[in-house]
Amino acid sequence: MAGAIAFTGRSELADPPAALREALRTVATELAKVGAGPHQLTEMTWSAPDPAAFHPSRRAIDLAYREVFYGFRPTLKFKRSDEKALVVTATATPPAAPDIRPVWRTYSAAELAHQYSPRTQVPNIGAMFAQWTRDGEAFRAQHLGLDLTYGREAAARLDLYRPADVEKPPLWIFIHGGYWQSVTKEQTAQFAAGMLRSGYAVANIDHTLSPQMSLPQIVGQIRGGMNFLHREADSLAVNGARLHVAGHSAGAHLAAMMAADPDCAPVASVLLISGVFDLRPLALLPMGGILGLDDSAVVRRNSPINFRPRPGCRVGVAVGALETDEFKRQSTDLASVWRAEPLLIVKDRNHFDILDGLIDGDLLKLATRIART
Repeated sequence: MAGAIAFTGRSELADPPAALREALRTVATELAKVGAGPHQLTEMTWSAPDPAAFHPSRRAIDLAYREVFYGFRPTLKFKRSDEKALVVTATATPPAAPDIRPVWRTYSAAELAHQYSPRTQVPNIGAMFAQWTRDGEAFRAQHLGLDLTYGREAAARLDLYRPADVEKPPLWIFIHGGYWQSVTKEQTAQFAAGMLRSGYAVANIDHTLSPQMSLPQIVGQIRGGMNFLHREADSLAVNGARLHVAGHSAGAHLAAMMAADPDCAPVASVLLISGVFDLRPLALLPMGGILGLDDSAVVRRNSPINFRPRPGCRVGVAVGALETDEFKRQSTDLASVWRAEPLLIVKDRNHFDILDGLIDGDLLKLATRIART
């Protein structure tokens, strides 16, 4: 391709998902050096001794790719190689000259992308995700109610954790983040520990990732999961009369949509952590196309800021003190419009480590307070 820029990443790690992450992170670093992003990738070739080990139809490979490049998918080719290493060769279109004109409030396109790119603002994000994965696997290994199916799609599954010696415990539902394009319930299982210890059963719910599903379709899928838990509460030996739901980042958006949705099972409390509640700025970014936000009516119908929680729903909103101004504004605006508990700004926490407070900290205190009132 004329004018294309080429990048190469390489890994000799034996584990295919780990090798792919390492090679792709090299490509991502080189992309960033020239001011380009994953939306400018046009083609990739993966060369390996056994290409099938790296095929994205493998869930672990797909998730490893998403961990670096979300849902952006250039044309992908595979080659068998006699080398022991995985070699990723990528091409991208050259970045255009920066345009400093504002596209949202006072932000240029580049500044807006920075505001909504939390992964780029946390040192060694790869190590953090690796720790999440280890901690999640260790937590899940202690429980039996795993991978309950709530819908027809392969990803329509949830894990249910029950507290010991509690008859029909109240049910708290957690929806993970990942910009609707990455992360899984397996990586966030550990954040159920605090509510479980507090006497709640915890359902950690997954959903299909974009672009396989648009954001509006994901909203409908999560509604199906909520209604499943409400309908099957007796058979699951939990109290599903009024559900408590929490979400982080993109999951906070989905949790807010459930709290306002008259077709969803009744929500008694909702905890919204570092969320996006007005989708208009995201529609201006490259991810908008992946998420299906190419129509203003769709953006409006799927922005919780335009709705109100149903009567009787207690609302808590939290954001990290180290997050960007736009993430803080999103939470501040939603807390005001929804008349939530006073906004919790968690000191010395970023977009990701804020979740540690669900295990033992101010977030757990807020979650239990609004659930018990």
